[in-house]
Amino acid sequence: MMGWYDGDGGHMTGWGWTAMTIGSVLVLVLLGAIVVLLVRLGSRSADRPPERRSSEQLLGERFARGEIDEEEYRHRLDVLAGRRTPTG
Repeated sequence: MMGWYDGDGGHMTGWGWTAMTIGSVLVLVLLGAIVVLLVRLGSRSADRPPERRSSEQLLGERFARGEIDEEEYRHRLDVLAGRRTPTG
């Protein structure tokens, strides 16, 4: 019966060497991919912490996008600065 090894001396046949080579290459590729993913994940979190924007910055962005008009912007800015109380 033919298989991975010949029956007499226990030596690997050509198919055995081919399967072992392909398996080894696949393991090395898998290990390399894991290392690359770990390095990328580590570098992303180490770059800088997420930026926290202030309330005034968020309000300014809404005004710049046209979500609120100038009167609303100034009113909310005064409320944030404590110069005016919010109206509900």
